[in-house]
Amino acid sequence: MIPFDYHMHTRFSEDADDTPEAMCHRAIELGVPEIGFSEHWDVGPYETKPRFFTPEPWYAELERLRGLFASQLLIRAGIEIAEPHLYPQETTEVLARAPFDYVIGSVHFVGPNFMFNGKYLQTHSADEVYNSYFAEMEQMVRTAELDIVAHFDIPARSGKPIFGYEPARYEEKIRSALKTIIERNLAMDINVSGLRKPSQIIMPDPLILQMVCRNGRTARNTWFGRPSPP
Repeated sequence: MIPFDYHMHTRFSEDADDTPEAMCHRAIELGVPEIGFSEHWDVGPYETKPRFFTPEPWYAELERLRGLFASQLLIRAGIEIAEPHLYPQETTEVLARAPFDYVIGSVHFVGPNFMFNGKYLQTHSADEVYNSYFAEMEQMVRTAELDIVAHFDIPARSGKPIFGYEPARYEEKIRSALKTIIERNLAMDINVSGLRKPSQIIMPDPLILQMVCRNGRTARNTWFGRPSPP
């Protein structure tokens, strides 16, 4: 079992319903000693609820829970920022609103196209979807302020049942992004949400993880250069 989970969303995110306290109790039940809440911060023009996340009350709740579960659970304060390379000012501003321990960067939109939108996926080829996505991912990892790269090949979660997924076909773009990730010493999110979907995948695909390992880097259980919580 992986002994920590840093990619967790609560009702402070627009796409989740659980309370932070309920998730803490569940982590303790499962024997997970360390978790990190990383609510969505979305500001793009195509978001349905931009700027839904309010860091101040969320962080106050995390501080309360740190006191409540001090002897049972280590709680980190993270944030998941969608397309942070496109919104650097908004990223800087939100990071100043709470003492975040880490930043997860994700690509959910490529232009106006949402990577979970079935209509978009059904009306475009696999090459159109994956090539444009990996190009956007490369731009994000090159320029954005982040510590962890989220679900590296997320279009496959919804796209694989529609038009398949062959990561080797996009090896050049994938390797280019991975090279930057390694050079910047970024961590990669090993995301298993696809196992709850018809695609039955983990992200990144095992082939991509092999590419990372062959370049001498693996995911690290270390801290990410931001101040540790008190």
